[in-house]
Amino acid sequence: MASYILRRLILMVFTIWGVLTVTFAIAQFVPGGPVERVIAQLQGQNLGATSRISGGGGDIGSAAMSGSEGGSSYRGAQGLDPKFIKSLEKQFGLDKPWDERYVKMLSDYARFDFGKSYFRDIDVLSLIKEKLPVSISLGIWMTLLSYLISIPLGIKKAVRDGTSFDSWTSMAIIIAYAVPGFMVAIFGLILFAGGSFNMSFLPMRGLTSENFAQLSLFGKILDYFHHLILPLFAMSLSAFATLTLLTKNSFLDEIRKQYVLTARMKGLKENQILYGHVFRNAMLIVIASFPSTFISAFFTGSLLIEMIFSLDGLGLLSYESIVGRDYPVVFANLFIFSLLGLIANLVSDLAYTWIDPRIDFESRKV
Repeated sequence: MASYILRRLILMVFTIWGVLTVTFAIAQFVPGGPVERVIAQLQGQNLGATSRISGGGGDIGSAAMSGSEGGSSYRGAQGLDPKFIKSLEKQFGLDKPWDERYVKMLSDYARFDFGKSYFRDIDVLSLIKEKLPVSISLGIWMTLLSYLISIPLGIKKAVRDGTSFDSWTSMAIIIAYAVPGFMVAIFGLILFAGGSFNMSFLPMRGLTSENFAQLSLFGKILDYFHHLILPLFAMSLSAFATLTLLTKNSFLDEIRKQYVLTARMKGLKENQILYGHVFRNAMLIVIASFPSTFISAFFTGSLLIEMIFSLDGLGLLSYESIVGRDYPVVFANLFIFSLLGLIANLVSDLAYTWIDPRIDFESRKV
C-alpha cells in the first residue's frame, strides 16, 4: 500500500503541474487583463469579461507597449503617460517575460505562496481563509444531508423494486434532478422569503442575522440553521437524486448475487442479509462517489447559490476573480481545488481497502 500511495502522490504533483501550465497558457490570450481593467476604471468605463484588447492579444501575452510615442497595445490607453502604463505592468508583474513569470509561479506555488490579490490589497491565502467558512458550511451540511436521506431511500427502493413506491419516488427523483438548483433557489425566495406571496418566514440572504452577536448560544444555532434552509435545499436537490439512484442500483446488483440466495437458504433474516452482507459490498460504489460529491458541494456547486443568497464564499470569490481578471486569486483557487480533489480521491481509494480488505491496489500500475 505504501508504494501505491507514493505513486499517487507523484501523480498528484504532475497533475497539478499540468493544470497550472494549461491555465497559464490560456491566460496568455485572455482579453481584458488587469492593466486594461485599471485603465477602464480610470476612464469611468465598465470593463466586462468579454471586452477585448486591440490587436487580439491579452495583457499577459502582450504586456509590452508599442514603439510609437504615446502608443500602447492596451485599448483606451492612448494619451496616457507610458511611464504610468509601465508602472502598472510592474505592479502586476507583467513587465517580465512569460517564461520568467511561469517559473516564478511554479516556484511560489510549490511553497504555497500565492502572492497578493491585484485589487484587494490582501494576501490571497488570507482572502481564501476569510471566505472558507461559508463554503465549508454549505459543503459539509449539503453532503451530510444528501447521504442521510439518499442512502436509506436508495436501500428501500432496491428492496421494493418494481412496486408503486419505487415508481413514484423514481419520478420525483428524476424531476428533482432535472430542475436546476438556481431555479429552486429563486422559487424559494419568491415563495418563502418575502416574494410575491408575502410569506417571509425564511431569510433571503446571508448565513446569520444582523443581531447574531447579541443572541444566546441556542439562538445563534437556531439562527444559523434558519439561514441554511433555503440554500441547502436548493443545492442538495440534484445531489440527493443522483446518490439515491446510485445507492439503489448498487444494492440491486448485490441482492441478485449468489451469496444472497445462499444466505436466504440458510434461513437468515432479511435484515441480517441486507445489512450484514449486502450493505458492505454495495456501499463501495457509493463511497467512490463521495469525493466528487463533496468537492462539488464544497466549491463549484455553490457558485450560483452563493450569488443568489449573497453568501460570501469561495464560489462567489472565484467568479468575481475570473470576471475581474484577478489572476493570483484565480490561480490559487484552481490550485487548491485541484489539490483537494486529488487528495479526496486518494482518501476514497484508501477507504475501499478499509471496508473491503480483498481490494488490493498494489497490483495496479497507477
